[in-house]
Amino acid sequence: MTARLRTRLRRARRTVRRTGVDYFRGAAPDWLAFALFLAAVPLLVVLNIWIPAWVPPTSLVLPVLAGSLLLRPGTLVLLYAAAAVGLSTESLIHTGERVASDNPDAYVYGVTPGAALVVGAVGVAGLLLAQFRSRVGVPWRGGGTMLFDLRERLRVQSQLPRLPEGWSADMALRPAGGQSFSGDFVVAARTGPGGRTLEVVLADVSGKGMDAGSRALLLSGAFGGLLGSLPAHDFLPAANGYLLRQEWEEGFATAVHLVLDLDTGQYELLSAGHLPGMQRHGGTGVWEAKESEEGPLLGIYDGAKFEGLRGRLDSGDVLMLCTDGMVEIPGRDLAEGMDRLMGEADRLVVNGFRGAAGRLIETVAKDVNDDRAVLLVWRQ
Repeated sequence: MTARLRTRLRRARRTVRRTGVDYFRGAAPDWLAFALFLAAVPLLVVLNIWIPAWVPPTSLVLPVLAGSLLLRPGTLVLLYAAAAVGLSTESLIHTGERVASDNPDAYVYGVTPGAALVVGAVGVAGLLLAQFRSRVGVPWRGGGTMLFDLRERLRVQSQLPRLPEGWSADMALRPAGGQSFSGDFVVAARTGPGGRTLEVVLADVSGKGMDAGSRALLLSGAFGGLLGSLPAHDFLPAANGYLLRQEWEEGFATAVHLVLDLDTGQYELLSAGHLPGMQRHGGTGVWEAKESEEGPLLGIYDGAKFEGLRGRLDSGDVLMLCTDGMVEIPGRDLAEGMDRLMGEADRLVVNGFRGAAGRLIETVAKDVNDDRAVLLVWRQ
């Protein structure tokens, strides 16, 4: 093999590989898939004529269905026209066989009204699906990848920063109904000189699961950009203004903003319609609800004011924040749910709080059909 031939083969392999990658990323025309599906139509027609017991007329739904997932609406109509011609061909041939012979199976293997109805119904459903994909602008073959990437971005944005020696934190999120997206999210950063201040925002967007996931993703990015860029007392007013500018129909959220000094243990909680924090004092083992002056929900009205509550975490103390999915019990007061949560958290002290956030969700709110989030910060 000459050097020139080897070079051409390498170029051909690169071209084929690039075409395949671009296609499955949705960056290439759909002529390749159209050619394959179009070639499948006469093949299925021939097989139906040759071995009708194994390849019935309804087998034409295979390229029709695959085309509805991969082709654009205009190209899909051409494929449907080819499938209609194939179905008509099968009908004519099998009808001729039935007339020319006394074989009763000729009609059994032919194109019955039911077979034509099945192929047509699949075609109509596929065209509606293709039009929806075209309107959204996301190819089917790349939509799953995009959703996976969005979910991972939300998960990464919710990760807690590494804390200095003597401090630990744990956080867990569970979407409603086992879905991949949640209306609850956490953003956190170490701010101030030398990163000696921990700022954490736990937010709960109106709605739950997939319905609130897109808004939670947008807000988590915006809140992450604001966190540390503004003085602590300016964060919630700025977040409130951001939600108001979105003009969403369900454009409100609750949030609690924790500002913790990692040197002294002094902290401040600023609430926007959120549940109180809960602190366990290591010396007495007693839980205390840290209920600040509750500010208004984010996104309700402009000019809202948010007052903070100050406290201190000493050695052995634990601060717990959560969303309402952890404590809401139908027909009961929120205080009962908070008491239950604090009682269950007390049982975890024996084994330590590492990994306790996930265990609390599994024991307290495992079957709750709502987004759930728990954040624990403790001083050793």
